Amino acid sequence: MANKKFILNADDLGLSNNINKGVIDGYNSGIIKSASLCANGETFFSVVNEIIPEYPDLCIGVHLNIIEGKSLANPDKIPLLADKNGYFNNSYTQLLSKSYKKDFIEQLEIELRLQIEKIKEYLNPAHIDSHVHTHGIPNIFELTCKLAQEYNIPYVRTQYERPYITPDISKHINLKYPVNQIKVALLNSFSIKNKKTLELYPNLKTNDYLVGVSYTGMMDNNTVENGLRVFKNEENILVESLIHPYYSEKMSEYNITQNQDMKFKIENYGFEFTTYKQLVEQNYEKV
Repeated sequence: MANKKFILNADDLGLSNNINKGVIDGYNSGIIKSASLCANGETFFSVVNEIIPEYPDLCIGVHLNIIEGKSLANPDKIPLLADKNGYFNNSYTQLLSKSYKKDFIEQLEIELRLQIEKIKEYLNPAHIDSHVHTHGIPNIFELTCKLAQEYNIPYVRTQYERPYITPDISKHINLKYPVNQIKVALLNSFSIKNKKTLELYPNLKTNDYLVGVSYTGMMDNNTVENGLRVFKNEENILVESLIHPYYSEKMSEYNITQNQDMKFKIENYGFEFTTYKQLVEQNYEKV
């Protein structure tokens, strides 16, 4: 049997009630088994007090957020990361530029520790990733690995995406597409470096590939399916796809969570649906 694992992860759990509902609908349909939780999300306590007790088999990870909303740290302690009211005020480019400064990394560590510790009060996360892929910035990734090992979080997401095309011309004449391709090139270059960083942390693991960056903001059943088709004849890989299943029947990413036909096609490519929690419990190793 091919050692081929696939994780469909819902990012942004805890950011809103509509995201939470989208995740639960996807879980009930058997499509979503994994999600990443924002410690500073507006509906964080709805997740930990209502969703987690009712759905204990839903695998929950840490979704670090340093680009949207308010910090958990006192803003006086992280002036390079947030304004005086505690709202994060850096773009991705600004975070990349500041990541080379020692004092910024020290302030960032204060915030990231608080976010991880807040989630660990309620559960033991099996994976860690971030909002808008900010942890993929190499110096931030190194800090993330340090904290993941310290807090015993075994999987850290990397964002290497193999090129693929979905046969929907409207997605390629959309202004989002060229921007996304720049993101792919940047994150792929970061991931090559970050996987070498991971070698310094023997207790940590990562996915081999990610599907979801090329068509950010345009994800649907076809993009997921075509993103995985390129691995049809491969074995011994772990692929993660990320979606943001905001509850609305008009939202294509929500509709992914309701499509049993897509699930069948993915399994037909030889993939086994799993979660990082299950991989940890199974002592999963690449052969």
